[in-house]
Amino acid sequence: MTDYDLAVIGSGPGGYSAAVRAAQLGLRAVCVERETLGGVCLNLGCIPSKALLRNAEALRAVKGAGEYGVRVSGIEADYAAGVARSRSVVERLRKGVAHLFRENGVAYVEGGAFIEGAEEISVNGERIGCASLIIATGARPAVPAPFEADGEIVATYREAILDERVPDRVIIVGAGPTGVEFAYLYNAYGADVTLVESLPRILPKEDAEITQSLSRALERQGVRILTNASVVRLDADGGEAHAAINAPDGEILLDADRVLIAAGIIPNTDGLGAENAGATLDRGFISVDERLCANGGNVYAVGDVNGRLPLAHVAQAEGVYAAERAAGRAPQPLDYPAMPRAAYCDPQVASMGLTEAEARGRGGAVRVGKFPFMANGKALAAGHKDGFAKIVADADTGELLGAHLIGHEVTELLGELSMARLLDGTDAEIGRMVNVHPSMSEAVKEAALAARR
Repeated sequence: MTDYDLAVIGSGPGGYSAAVRAAQLGLRAVCVERETLGGVCLNLGCIPSKALLRNAEALRAVKGAGEYGVRVSGIEADYAAGVARSRSVVERLRKGVAHLFRENGVAYVEGGAFIEGAEEISVNGERIGCASLIIATGARPAVPAPFEADGEIVATYREAILDERVPDRVIIVGAGPTGVEFAYLYNAYGADVTLVESLPRILPKEDAEITQSLSRALERQGVRILTNASVVRLDADGGEAHAAINAPDGEILLDADRVLIAAGIIPNTDGLGAENAGATLDRGFISVDERLCANGGNVYAVGDVNGRLPLAHVAQAEGVYAAERAAGRAPQPLDYPAMPRAAYCDPQVASMGLTEAEARGRGGAVRVGKFPFMANGKALAAGHKDGFAKIVADADTGELLGAHLIGHEVTELLGELSMARLLDGTDAEIGRMVNVHPSMSEAVKEAALAARR
């Protein structure tokens, strides 16, 4: 048996961040991975999808170059070359994680881990002892009935992200971030896309005004959106799918070359043995306390596997937090309501905190400020006038309760709002910021000023 101060199962954002942080704090750390270093986010999720989306933005920019006085003809979109570019980005970042492990002295073991107890795991028949254990095994796409994924006609993001072909006709089931991003991507390359969501609006966890604006933008681009709708029958034969969709106006029959399932996740805890370490499972997710501890002692669960907020950056923050606790530190508790959220279609959606409806539902007085990019000099000059910034604040204290943005590259504007929240900033203080002019960030300041009339 090889003994370590900390063993980490899973090398995704939560896992590799935990292992590196633990090593920085002087712990002997080992990270175990059963698939590919970097986990789903780096290899099959966040990173390659953003590279593909950037390809789509470049294609749309070229097609719209006439607006800027640039004449372009003979445009040819090579999707396979774009996929190759995305894989090169993945490879570069995967090497970066390996370098971090070497630089910080983190041991790396490939293989499936089984938890023997709170201080022992086994990998490839070898025993590893550990004073503390962090479980960061992530999750995989859920495939609910009536679907049966074959990876070809009926697929999840894991298969779609690697496919070098753009289907002519696509049905996307689920309009969360993954669903709307693939809808934008495939539509940009000329596919006939239908986006199906069982709830009343797409991105249902986001602010209602934001999602309404995104719906209009995607529909203008050519995406068909069906809300309050569900696929009730699905057959696949002859290389295509035949779907029956129950929609508010009646049943809709659609044929498609691909059905992409983007409807939730399943935690990777089956066959893991987490119960042997004293962990409790709830629908497969590992239950944790406010310290992210799964057994009241030395076992932690971070990232998607704990079911709290399945976002890569949240997993990273949780991984660092758990590693610091394992090293005997007392890190600041994570502020989950302040965690940023994003969807990287174009226009992008970026948000943090409470929606306007959630804030008003708490019962206190709320003030809201909005500012459209249509009135922003940089946005107009750049040709990205769609969207707006929205601030939700406590009417009595000015506390920043939520921020919601839709527009071009607005994910890059969320940082100053996150900093304001971290430092207990108010709408008045955000409004007093002096932003460079012209810049799209001025919309954030103006929205804060609008909240205070």
